[in-house]
Amino acid sequence: MGLTLLLGGARSGKSALALRRAAAASGPVVFIATGEALDAEMEARIARHRAERDPAWTTVEAPLDLHGTLAQAPARACVLVDCLSFWVANLLRSGLGEAEILERTAAAAALARRRVGATIAVSNEVGMGVIPEYELGRRYRDLLGWVNAAWAERAEEALLVVAGRTLRLEAAR
Repeated sequence: MGLTLLLGGARSGKSALALRRAAAASGPVVFIATGEALDAEMEARIARHRAERDPAWTTVEAPLDLHGTLAQAPARACVLVDCLSFWVANLLRSGLGEAEILERTAAAAALARRRVGATIAVSNEVGMGVIPEYELGRRYRDLLGWVNAAWAERAEEALLVVAGRTLRLEAAR
């Protein structure tokens, strides 16, 4: 089935596309949610996302252990990871360094690629905007860029989603 990576900016349509693709998959769907409700706005955001999902899907909240959660998913299920952006932010906030985050990235992306069922991963493309003013913002932007590249390298399909439209991303040669 393969690994698909959907990249895009905020409100670009990447999560909506991921939901449609997961709904079209045959068999069960496991939705891996990485966001945490740390404030009221995030609680409301998570509630909106939950309402958009098929209630028959299994939702697993995994803010830190993406690899373990992927490993526990039924082999033939379609797994939707939404999103790598929050996962990286959570890992940074937990105190992990860049090297360990990149090791976890390589392991999780490799596992996602090897799965029998389809895996759809969603992530923000944050490298095309303004350079963050603060060191932590720059570290996050750079790290997420490396994480996205690692997932794209292992993906059978990588799409950039902009304004609800997609562009296929080909490997740089």
